[in-house]
Amino acid sequence: RFVDSQGAAIDQGLLLRFVAPESFTGENVVELHAHGGLALLQALLDAACHYGARLAEPGEFSQRAFLNDRIDLSQAEAIADLIEARSDAAARAAYASLSGVFSQWVRDSGTALTTVRIGVEAALDFPDEDIDNEVDTALLRRLDALSDDLVQSILEASRGLRLRDGARVLLLGRPNAGKSTLLNALAGEQRAIVTATPGTTRDTLEVELSLNGLALTLIDCAGLRDSDDAIEQEGVRRAREELQRADVVILLWDAASPADAQSLRSELGEQAALCLEVANKIDLAHAADSAAIPEGVLAISAKTGSGLEALRDALVDPLLGGGLPRFSARQRHVQALQQASEHVTTAQRHLTYQALELGAEELRLAQLALDEITGVVTSDALLGHIFSQFCIGK
Repeated sequence: RFVDSQGAAIDQGLLLRFVAPESFTGENVVELHAHGGLALLQALLDAACHYGARLAEPGEFSQRAFLNDRIDLSQAEAIADLIEARSDAAARAAYASLSGVFSQWVRDSGTALTTVRIGVEAALDFPDEDIDNEVDTALLRRLDALSDDLVQSILEASRGLRLRDGARVLLLGRPNAGKSTLLNALAGEQRAIVTATPGTTRDTLEVELSLNGLALTLIDCAGLRDSDDAIEQEGVRRAREELQRADVVILLWDAASPADAQSLRSELGEQAALCLEVANKIDLAHAADSAAIPEGVLAISAKTGSGLEALRDALVDPLLGGGLPRFSARQRHVQALQQASEHVTTAQRHLTYQALELGAEELRLAQLALDEITGVVTSDALLGHIFSQFCIGK
């Protein structure tokens, strides 16, 4: 029986006891299981706080688990990533990180780095002993292998980051090119207003969807053109603003009007090279015009669905590097791996010329960068930032 501060019964439920150190946090924990309902749970919380409990801070349970060595820092972050996953693939990658796939790779790399450091430090510290005071080719080969592994890990972590964060995809083109029709077709529902009147879309419209396991934010915007209409001018300004924020831009033009493609490329300048060009309305274009679509430009019909599967693949493949990642990652993980890789590369250069002191220092810095990922070396400020982003409690 659960009772309130006055001793009156609130509910009947379950009490479960988890004994340290086998609980999630590594501490003695008691869980109360009630029947649910906002009023009932609030009464139970009020009673618990009356008897000496307090509400948990954001991420406090995961933080306690980390501080008590039940999980490392990357696993703690994976809990938040698992809760916030926007697609099935992102959830699976987050669970892999929570299970220790990423952490194990970091530890293995750290072990390999330690082995190299031992050889370098031995050559430095015992020059008079029966130890070669030069770094031999076998040690350099180990460092080469570690450098290659770090490069691959950066690519893998970058895919994990993209899977976690998703991508912003902007539909850009002239008025009436079919941007809103394409947005509706990819979203699988009528989200944008479609009319034959050019300039229907004035403001930006965002739709969340999942393509091949990757969460995307698809953005429809005003068609690019000069206009005397103040509202349309603002819409075009916002479209150009979104252009700077997008991860991928679908440059859409009417297959019957190839001149639009050339003018759009000229207008965007160097940014046009970063766009995925798509010729729309092939169901309406003349055969001669369709045949004139340049190589590398996707030909689709947003109205009939022709070519949309190829467009989906063309969107996702570059973002994920041709495959789903083995684990989820965050921006700080990618940055730490890049720092470790840069230090190892610099160490290779120093050790090749037998500059042992400089090489040893670079290897030490590389080890620190790797240790930051799992929390072996971290700062209180970083911990506070990480756990403050968790949902309340967990």
